[in-house]
Amino acid sequence: MDNRLQGLAKYRLEKAKGDLDSSELMLKNKQFNQSLNRSYYAIFHATRALLSFDKFDSKKHSGIISYFNQNYVKTGLIDAKYGKILMSAEKIRIYSDYDDFYVADKKLARAQLEDAKKFLIVIEKFIDKQF
Repeated sequence: MDNRLQGLAKYRLEKAKGDLDSSELMLKNKQFNQSLNRSYYAIFHATRALLSFDKFDSKKHSGIISYFNQNYVKTGLIDAKYGKILMSAEKIRIYSDYDDFYVADKKLARAQLEDAKKFLIVIEKFIDKQF
């Protein structure tokens, strides 16, 4: 195993964990839109950690999501519900970041945070088993 790839994956997983911590703090401070954003980025960085072993990256979020779904979800390596979590989190993040009149609530922010935690656990376990 290439040590550089392991280092990159570890860095991205740590970044994802930091995003989870930030999401939780923002949720506690009733900054729901920001919590949604950080939950999405926790999921996104965990996904990129996994894809680093494939030596794949993309400048577009859609490229990361597409590659993950095509190579991990559709092949059955990762349960389809995690592909749905990733796509839903991105959609919500786009609304909360760019729609001036989008109002996030505590319930949605809490659910998104819980999904992000589950996602990160699954990705970490997968990486540990495979690599």
